[in-house]
Parts: sequence; structure tokens; C-alpha cells
Amino acid sequence: MRIAVVGASNDRRKYGNKAVRAFLAQGHDVAAVNPRCAATGTAIEGVPAHATLRDVPGEIDVATFYVPPAVGKRVLEDVAARRIPEIWLNPGAENDALLARARELGLQTRLQCSILAVGDSPANYR
Repeated sequence: MRIAVVGASNDRRKYGNKAVRAFLAQGHDVAAVNPRCAATGTAIEGVPAHATLRDVPGEIDVATFYVPPAVGKRVLEDVAARRIPEIWLNPGAENDALLARARELGLQTRLQCSILAVGDSPANYR
């Protein structure tokens, strides 16, 4: 499965980094989305960073959000444009406005910890 981590981070304490490591450990193909890292050419756990979902080459099966809801709401347009089949909203990445916009765009949305969803635990990535 190809998973785009929106809000991927170089900070190993942040869930956006733990997710990248967990998905890689589970054998998934990971696309990291972080505009700051993309601008400097910095990879995240060895994965090239992209400024937006629109910049990620190839198909994406799932986009998982590790960003504040206001940022995530703007990213929904890219999800719809890319026809990404599913989005996962991690705890703290959702709010009513974001969920309403996702419904308007017809996006399949799951509210869940995506690390747990792939059979791992954030506790394994300190």
C-alpha cells in the first residue's frame, strides 16, 4: 500500500515521524509531505519530502493527516484532485469543518490512529 503522510516530520518525537517509521517497518511505500523539508531537499527517514500531495509522483492509496485541522482542510482539495481513495484523520487532525468539507468532496474518511490501523503501535517508535 502507498501511504502519503501529510505532516511528515524530521522530529522523531512527533507522530508525523513515528508514522513514517511505522509504515516503512510494515513494508509500506511511504510518500512524505512536508513543504519545509521539500524546500530544503531534506529527506524524512530516508524518504524524499514533497511540498504537496500534488507533487507526489504515482498513485496514492491513503493519505494520513498529521496536521492541524485548518491545514488539513486545505489539503482536502489536493486529495480530491488526486482521487486518493481514502484519508485517515489521526487524533487532533479533525474538526467539524474539515469533516463537513470531506463529505462535500465525497471523500472516504476514517477517524483513527493510522499507526494502529496498520497493526503497529506508536509506543514502538520513541
